[in-house]
Amino acid sequence: MDVITHWRAGEPWAGTGERLGDVYDPATGQVARQVALASAEDVESVVAAAAEAGREWAAASLSRRTSVLFAFREVLARRRSEVAEAITAEHGKVLDDALGEVQRGLEVVEFACGAPHLLKGGFSDGVSTGVDVYSIRQPLGVVGVVSPFNFPAMVPLWFVPVAIACGNAVVLKPSEKDPSASLLLAELWAEAGLPAGVFSVLQGDKVAVDGLLTHPDVKAVSFVGSTPVARYVYETGTAHGKRVQALGGAKNHMVVLPDADLESAADAAVSAGFGSAGERCMAVSALVCVDPVADALVPLIASRMSALVTGDGRRGCDMGPLVTGAHRDKVASYVEAGVAAGASLVVDGREVVPTGEPGGFWLGPTLFDRVEPGMAVYDEEIFGPVLSVVRVATYDDALALVNANPYGNGTAIFTHDGGAARRFQREVEVGMVGINVPIPVPMAYYSFGGWKSSLFGDTHAHGTEGVHFFTRGKVVTSRWPSPDAPRPGVDLGFPQHT
Repeated sequence: MDVITHWRAGEPWAGTGERLGDVYDPATGQVARQVALASAEDVESVVAAAAEAGREWAAASLSRRTSVLFAFREVLARRRSEVAEAITAEHGKVLDDALGEVQRGLEVVEFACGAPHLLKGGFSDGVSTGVDVYSIRQPLGVVGVVSPFNFPAMVPLWFVPVAIACGNAVVLKPSEKDPSASLLLAELWAEAGLPAGVFSVLQGDKVAVDGLLTHPDVKAVSFVGSTPVARYVYETGTAHGKRVQALGGAKNHMVVLPDADLESAADAAVSAGFGSAGERCMAVSALVCVDPVADALVPLIASRMSALVTGDGRRGCDMGPLVTGAHRDKVASYVEAGVAAGASLVVDGREVVPTGEPGGFWLGPTLFDRVEPGMAVYDEEIFGPVLSVVRVATYDDALALVNANPYGNGTAIFTHDGGAARRFQREVEVGMVGINVPIPVPMAYYSFGGWKSSLFGDTHAHGTEGVHFFTRGKVVTSRWPSPDAPRPGVDLGFPQHT
């Protein structure tokens, strides 16, 4: 069986570890290949190679770095279908969704191509007599990126191009559930002319993550995953003196006011709830209906769900399988818990008849009505195709519900009332807000990140915040006195500008 390897010093590398993990085809339920799981010695070897290459890359000119980024953009655009096919084969999302993932990653690459502008410092001439002050931003060194299974290409592309543009060497630790896309990205970087060792891939599990979090040569770590793991990554990394941006889980609410276009709201709820089988940190999982919206909206949503085709993502269906059998079973257990808690099960995804092999990790779109806080189906992040309708009496009740939730990643409001929308965007305690937009993922030149338990650290992904995360600021104060200027002499007073 094929073994997916690491990528070290510009080429595939088997590593020294003896452990292997299974990689499934979610549409068949069969083990398709295996992946090498790094040992502690593998971590040392990959980081050492990255540190050596990173020193030269940090000294490379902005023109040199930018030329590589532009070349990478062209290579990725040309081979995007190949990357998307690898994603679908191991994650299960439909091919069009995988292509969309690659496209959103390309947007960050294009943003990073502006490195000469993004890394410009400031300059103040003559702040004092003969004294100038200017600022510069410098790379950190070796940085780690730990990415999740749900976006095996897009999430690495949120961080890696920006970090490389800033002059860092990057070690990517992809999810062991769908690791092939990471090696494809490594090949594309090499084809674009990136020096060997500047981008590395360290396959593995907790051993690899802990190795990056504790290694003294790794200066920063970017992480995306569940909230408990994000908290662990943040606390472990910062305890070892690292910068950490750890993006955690979500419970995204979509509020629908009585004046909203309910046909559009129904389309949005289905699209945002069941795209990628709900395995998105920006998926809508809680639909908050202000009375009397739910009576009309729930049937509209159910009718649209009945037309969805669940099956193999390579066969032109609407929704694919979940990533693993264990995850499918966990999501199904939430459906059982919702029924037991008294929620009304409108559409039961456990009864789906997929267009795929019986052994696939299938669970169809599922809709609950009359869900209330305190039920597990509402309180917890399910990360699957389960949409819960919560009924509230007023806008104020809807706002209070969203703000009381421990997560604060994304939210949306559907309304024709501009005043209500403006009030919501100001009052809601969530990092990314959509107004008649169900999945408010910002463009690459803005930054992605939530509030509360959806983010640990104070820096969001990509955009200007990403540039700042992967660099350190330095301020230089210089004096070049003219040869005939009098010497100032000794002065023990605090320096003052004159």
